[in-house]
Amino acid sequence: MRRREFITSLGAVAVCPITARAEQPMPVVGFSRRGPSEAGASMLAAFRKGLSETGFVEGRNIQIEYRWVDTGHPISEGATDLVRSKVDVIATPGNSTGALAAKALTTTIPIVFSTSGDPVKLGLVATLNQPGGNVTGYTDMSSEIVPKQIGLLHELLPRGMHFGVLVTPTYPYIDRVTTDAKSAAAAFGGQVDILLTGEADIDKAFTELVQKRLDAFYVPDDARLFGQRAQILTLAARHAVPAIYFSRDWAAAGGLLSYGPPSIEQGRQAGIYTGRILKGEKPADLPVGRATRFEFVINLATARAIGVEVPPALLSIADEVIE
Repeated sequence: MRRREFITSLGAVAVCPITARAEQPMPVVGFSRRGPSEAGASMLAAFRKGLSETGFVEGRNIQIEYRWVDTGHPISEGATDLVRSKVDVIATPGNSTGALAAKALTTTIPIVFSTSGDPVKLGLVATLNQPGGNVTGYTDMSSEIVPKQIGLLHELLPRGMHFGVLVTPTYPYIDRVTTDAKSAAAAFGGQVDILLTGEADIDKAFTELVQKRLDAFYVPDDARLFGQRAQILTLAARHAVPAIYFSRDWAAAGGLLSYGPPSIEQGRQAGIYTGRILKGEKPADLPVGRATRFEFVINLATARAIGVEVPPALLSIADEVIE
């Protein structure tokens, strides 16, 4: 595949060349995401919403250059292009590896991230309250809520003792998720198997899941599995295996349960932070934002389809029940 084929613009949105940009003095934001543009559409919509809340509207008083990096290529390719273009801010919502790649390339262009992990441990910022340097953003810390998610699975299936975690080997928080999932299961005498999968090996992972007769499984906020959502949900339904996912998007698409921060918040907060920086605030002085709200969603239609009875106690604490 030629290099030009894996970095594309979103739909009809044109990537403005540097020469054209010189004719219009409006600021330019670089937006970098891994995967096809279709998979990141909701994140982009949320990002634009956050920008609008700070007074910036694409095409009116701001331009956005897009870099959608194919999963088969290094995420640094998108960051490299944006740094060379000398954009005013680089935003990498839902993509901590993209933020790290950009940080390695520039100490002057502000970088805004949103992530599910600890940005201090990832090396993005010095501290949450005083990021320092040219990087700041938002974290929902969803990699820290695994015990709650495993606990909800156990409440759904009190007799279920053997759960799985579907994850790719390169997931940045795999060690944290593995430790927390196993500890949470051990608290009620259960156990957890880690089902490692590549993006092309979902069928193989489900074969292992069925052979081990796992009672249920969990899918964390692993960006490399976003593009396989339809396949994962289809296989879960086919094998009638209960599962819990990290965001409402999965439950709305047919997943049984989801628990995590509102799905649009990472993109929205990245947009807000980008707008604040464009207005003059310095990344070094902008404390990293943290999620304050989580939502629990139950898809009753899926429960009926796979023959799972949802206890009244779970229904009573759900933020949303999809009929």
